[in-house]
Amino acid sequence: MDHIVDGTGLRLARRLRVERDARGWSLADLAARSGVSKAMISKIERGTASPTAVVLVRLAGAFDLTLAGLLLRAEGGERLVRAAEQPVWTDPETGYVRRQLFARPDHPVELVEVELPPGRRVALPASSFAHIRQLVQVRAGTLTLHEGGAVHRLEPGDCLGFGPPGDTVFANETGAPCRYLVALSRI
Repeated sequence: MDHIVDGTGLRLARRLRVERDARGWSLADLAARSGVSKAMISKIERGTASPTAVVLVRLAGAFDLTLAGLLLRAEGGERLVRAAEQPVWTDPETGYVRRQLFARPDHPVELVEVELPPGRRVALPASSFAHIRQLVQVRAGTLTLHEGGAVHRLEPGDCLGFGPPGDTVFANETGAPCRYLVALSRI
């Protein structure tokens, strides 16, 4: 996980520092609120470590933002988002690729496209869904979603609306990539 990050990672590192400074929080404050160690936050802010999806979700949640909201603030944003301008982020741990199709701080809906490599899974804590509701629609492949105690197997075209916040695992238990859309709405 430790390495020099790319341009998107550096913009994200600067944004994390801006969000923390705007609240007057120390590294210890953000660590306590997010459950991410001070050392890891420091590495991310210095651009010497790339955070995983789980770490970013925890940090975004501490700021009362969605992951998309945090990434949007790092990248900036317009109402019209051309395909070539949509921010793409890759989780260094799983290879999960997340394309931010649309998100603005002044709009209640965000749209994300995700490609989850074969045999990979991303576990997100209930806290990452505390202030949002979301729908997931599978575009290609098969997605197995573990939501609290329920397990949902989604095939192309299937759509699932999430219930009350619970720990969630997005899993691709097949040998082919899985591509899905996520629509998020702030509540």
